[in-house]
Amino acid sequence: MPGDRASSWWVAIGITAIGAVLRLVDLTRPHKVTFDETYYMKDAFSLLRWGYEKGFVDKASEKILASDGNWRTLDVFTNNPAFVVHPPVGKWTIALGEYAFGLTPFGWRIMTAVLGTLAVLLIVRIGRRLTHSTLIGAIAGFLFAIDGMGIVLARTALLDGILMFWVVVAFGCVLIDRDRTRRRLAEAVRRFGDDRTAMFTLGAGIGPFTGLRPWRWAAGLALGLACATKWSGVWFLVAFGLMTVVWDIGMRRTIGVRSGKAVLGAVAEGLLAIVAMAGTAILIYIASWVGWFMTDGGYARHWAAKVPASGIWGLVPESLRSLWHYHAEMLNFNTHLSSPHSYQSNAWSWLLQARPTSFFFDSPTLGKNGCAVNKCAAEVISLGNPIIWWAGSVAIVHQSWRWFARRDWRAGAAVLAVLAGWLPWLGFQGRTIFTFYSVAFVPFLCLVLALMLGSILGPADATHRRRMLGAVGAGSIVLLALACTWFFYPIWTGQVMPYTEWHIRMWFPTWV
Repeated sequence: MPGDRASSWWVAIGITAIGAVLRLVDLTRPHKVTFDETYYMKDAFSLLRWGYEKGFVDKASEKILASDGNWRTLDVFTNNPAFVVHPPVGKWTIALGEYAFGLTPFGWRIMTAVLGTLAVLLIVRIGRRLTHSTLIGAIAGFLFAIDGMGIVLARTALLDGILMFWVVVAFGCVLIDRDRTRRRLAEAVRRFGDDRTAMFTLGAGIGPFTGLRPWRWAAGLALGLACATKWSGVWFLVAFGLMTVVWDIGMRRTIGVRSGKAVLGAVAEGLLAIVAMAGTAILIYIASWVGWFMTDGGYARHWAAKVPASGIWGLVPESLRSLWHYHAEMLNFNTHLSSPHSYQSNAWSWLLQARPTSFFFDSPTLGKNGCAVNKCAAEVISLGNPIIWWAGSVAIVHQSWRWFARRDWRAGAAVLAVLAGWLPWLGFQGRTIFTFYSVAFVPFLCLVLALMLGSILGPADATHRRRMLGAVGAGSIVLLALACTWFFYPIWTGQVMPYTEWHIRMWFPTWV
């Protein structure tokens, strides 16, 4: 890494401040329960009160909005447990905001907004570490700061923005692990010189043992929290785990270990990586159900007590058998959900933003909700910045070429993170899914685009003319993206506007 000057941190903080303004200003608008907030803010409330999710009464949302926001006294729940189909971490995260600020739109949205803002800071620093360029890191972070998908999901109490945050944290951890391990190995090479045999402590020529590598364990912790927010976090666990093994193979080949033995050495250490990443993730996932374990009222909490078990299965504690049964029902629901929805979107269309999800829509008339004309509109739509997404689609192809043709590991890492969040959904052609699930890979899409813009800009030793033309090309894309953010921001944040102004922002019929 080049010297990390204070200026690079000031750049990161400045871009994070932009992201914070776009995510935090007027966070209570709209003062409504939008889209699936109706489930998650109530589940979070229930976790605070009882440690597990309860069912809620009719018109519970209206009663909550009409209350004073005191979650300790408000009761809108039945006595029956709710069958929820997502793990608890995301809802506990939302509950932290409700605990601190009350059961209000601000209270249930503040934590997703804070995590969404911190993700901007992380992607700036990750971009810099990945490329050794403050400029490219700044571009990646700025693009993410102004993207509509990131903004809307940060301003809405859904689980997907929380999942995204922990995935970004995990990516940063495996990247630090790579740099740290290679630095230690380089020091060992310098210390031993030509006598490499002294380093090969794992056996005949397969390379050195690189230690316990705490950043791998940190990645496992973050991925465990991701999986304990939504199950789709498991795809990132698989992708990032394989990525570290491939990096280890390359690392061993770099110091002269033969290809076959480099693979053997990486696999040998890969067993420890499985424990560090997958093992930690599993423990964190199980621990996330602590509220369900410590109470008696959760869904299927005592199912095992009513179902006799024999053999080895009978030796498993009843609570774990009940949790296993609960998860079997969750899996059945999540894999067979096929109820038609007007905003469902096939994953093939996500990169083009063909069918964004409308979270909220209102059409006030003159004198109502700030409407100054005969007919107005106010919407919150999870539409990605079109310039970022369309240019990002081209960037995926370009960086995939660099990955395979140029063996550019940086391009490979960024593209793999995008694919881990997108490709698995292509296998659910019959399931009801939505475009906003893609927020999990939006930071990496911005990173891929920043890498392509770096290629357009050209290498540092290019001619002045080449750099000038590259700066014009790359800068034009960034400026167009910024203009799109200015244009679409009102429909990302539920601002009331004349209906005609709203309609000109609906570029395609499928956006309505």
